[in-house]
Amino acid sequence: MPKITSIKGRLLYNSRGSKTIEVDIVSDKSHLGRVCAPSGASVGKYEAVSFPDNNPEKSLVALNSNLKKFIGLDPSNLKSIHDTIRKIDSSTSYSKIGGSVAFAVTIAAVDSAAKALGIPLFKLLTKDTDLRFPFPLGNILGGGAHAGPGTPDIQEILICAKGSKTVNDAIEVNFAVHKELRKILQKNDPGFTNGRGDEGGWAPKLDNQKALELSAKACENLGYTLGKEVSLGVDFASSTQWSEKKKKYVYDREGFENTPEEQIEFVSEIIKKYKLVYAEDAVHEEAFEEMAILTSKFPKVLITGDDLVVTNTEILKKAAKLKACNAAILKVNQSGSLYDALEFAKEAHKNKIRLITSHRSGEAIDSHITHIGIATKSKMLKVGVVGGERVAKLNELLRITEYDLIHGMAEI
Repeated sequence: MPKITSIKGRLLYNSRGSKTIEVDIVSDKSHLGRVCAPSGASVGKYEAVSFPDNNPEKSLVALNSNLKKFIGLDPSNLKSIHDTIRKIDSSTSYSKIGGSVAFAVTIAAVDSAAKALGIPLFKLLTKDTDLRFPFPLGNILGGGAHAGPGTPDIQEILICAKGSKTVNDAIEVNFAVHKELRKILQKNDPGFTNGRGDEGGWAPKLDNQKALELSAKACENLGYTLGKEVSLGVDFASSTQWSEKKKKYVYDREGFENTPEEQIEFVSEIIKKYKLVYAEDAVHEEAFEEMAILTSKFPKVLITGDDLVVTNTEILKKAAKLKACNAAILKVNQSGSLYDALEFAKEAHKNKIRLITSHRSGEAIDSHITHIGIATKSKMLKVGVVGGERVAKLNELLRITEYDLIHGMAEI
């Protein structure tokens, strides 16, 4: 049984140039687990607090004053690590130590343990041997909180090579569509600067419908049939449009407003017209009833809750009871610790809610979530298409194919 012999935290920067925290955990004086915490731009109101008072320095001070409590613990015992963090910070949202510390400490611990035991991380996280590779899901065109003014209101248009039989082919197809879309955008607007949003998706000056139309055209130009070899997905991030005062979805960039009923119709038309396989946060984060309507209407589409459920087990139970989604995003730092996230995954499987393990818009070059996606039997791995911090996750997926422990792709 390995034991933690040292732990250290430091301040670093994520892909947006914002301060974050990285944690090193060493087991048996030899095996380093190192994890840098990510952060999101589109943040649900019920997710874990990244840093107390939005101050990474406070998180580091809180961690440094409690380092000795982790020494001697078994890093493979995730509950023990989690419980130790909870003795330091018992708040529901990790408001004292910060969810970023909970994220980094718990994943660094199991990373160190996996190295000490000489096994891949995903194998440490699950005893299940019937594992499949999740399909890479990547942002090819961005708007909303992930891109600048003039871009579409909807936050992400995504690509998934659902017809691919191998990880390598799925990644190659996503790259090809991303490259083809750039050519189309340049032809559509000779002044297009090749600007990209936080997650590597192109950030053109387009309205929502034109953005979807050109994304579909990129797939078709390459000889793919939408809904067959490839499928589009959309992250509507509708909480960013919702006006509590007006009780409407306000699309400022395109200049229109939707009532809740009109929003359902707006989303439904996009799902049908572009044969979406994936629709995330199609209504605002507390609109469980409207999400249930969409879930009932499109049972073969992954009607996915992100801001709706924020990787929170109790909220997921409510969503399951109301049949408010048939898929859910798993973002470890939304829940705080990896233990919290794995409990969320158990609840999702119990209720036949499919999982999509996801990055954040502000990322590090770590690739641990690739292993977490496999261990939680996620159907998709939402990690972007390009950018060093995104490709790191995809490259790890390719490395894992060398273990010969996982056979075939997930069933969506």
